[in-house]
Amino acid sequence: MPQCLRNLLRAWGDTLRAIGGDFGVLLILAAAPVLYGFFYPWPYAQQAVTRVPVAVVDYDHSSLSRQITRFAQASPRIDVRWVGGNEHDAQLALWRGEIEGYAVLPRDLKRDVLRGSPAVVTVQADGAYALLNKAVLYGFAEAAGTVSAGIEIKKLQARGQSAPQAMASRSPINVQMVALFNPTEGYGSYVVPAVALLIIQQTLLMGAAMLVGTWAETGRHRAGLSAWAGRLLGLCSVGYLSGLAYFGWIFLVQDFPRGGNPAGALVLLAFYVPAVCTLGALLGVWFGNRERALQVLLFTALPMAFVSGFSWPAEALPAPLQALRWLFPSTAGIQASLRLNQMGAPLGDVAGLLAVLLGLAVVSGLALAWKTRPALA
Repeated sequence: MPQCLRNLLRAWGDTLRAIGGDFGVLLILAAAPVLYGFFYPWPYAQQAVTRVPVAVVDYDHSSLSRQITRFAQASPRIDVRWVGGNEHDAQLALWRGEIEGYAVLPRDLKRDVLRGSPAVVTVQADGAYALLNKAVLYGFAEAAGTVSAGIEIKKLQARGQSAPQAMASRSPINVQMVALFNPTEGYGSYVVPAVALLIIQQTLLMGAAMLVGTWAETGRHRAGLSAWAGRLLGLCSVGYLSGLAYFGWIFLVQDFPRGGNPAGALVLLAFYVPAVCTLGALLGVWFGNRERALQVLLFTALPMAFVSGFSWPAEALPAPLQALRWLFPSTAGIQASLRLNQMGAPLGDVAGLLAVLLGLAVVSGLALAWKTRPALA
């Protein structure tokens, strides 16, 4: 067996033993991904926001206003807690957090509808919580829209049209919306598959930087290319297991969209994990300190999530951030993972993203080799 291969295998084994013997690194590289994989999706288990508490302020007290209230009570989006006749009471309940919104049915609502005059149902919601605000607005809009459609159909029938003709006249073009890649249309299925790549990155970055930072403190970071290849292989071995756990077991147990292109997902891990581990090792050498690596990297997850392009459109970012975001493996990794795992895209469609990951791994590897070259005698 060539000497360089023996050095590589020895360094690979030493790295795995170093990870197993370092409780802090082991906690981040092995325990944290499992804990995050279980606890992070837990709050999103219900997927969609339903039964949001609301109120109805009825100033009309007519059969029409009562019908709108009944349709609102039947909506799965909202839960009508009380019906009253004073908007100030509804505002106080909203400010106390007892409800998340309310609808105001104005006086003479039925009379205006019968006369053909414009009638407006006002909906007030707490805009500080986007998902709750959306549920309140959609719930009341669907209730009022259903009643409005029934009134229009009755008016058309009164003019001599049959029921099918009236329905066709009222809605000549029907739209059927089908969610292709998030069939439940749930928040968990939207955010967790993307954040999973960020979790893998952050745990690998912190774990690798801590381990290499420890070596840098004692001067053990200086080694030959074969030794560093074995060290990176040891870190990547842990990263591959973490990635396989998310793409396989965690997505399966949590029932998130998955399996669009399993072979492509494995190829993605083969590019993503080395890019992250090499960058983590380089940061560990650069920080030169175990604690400093953890302190700095601990606060980078949120900025990386925002610039990755899944939670906020990349086109809306400032021009400098649109360029700098590609320095993070998570940017290309998240975009490629969503296309391969959720959308079933062929590997060729993410070739550019894989090239970005390969470039990051090569550049980080060259910088690492330069920083850790053995000192001259």
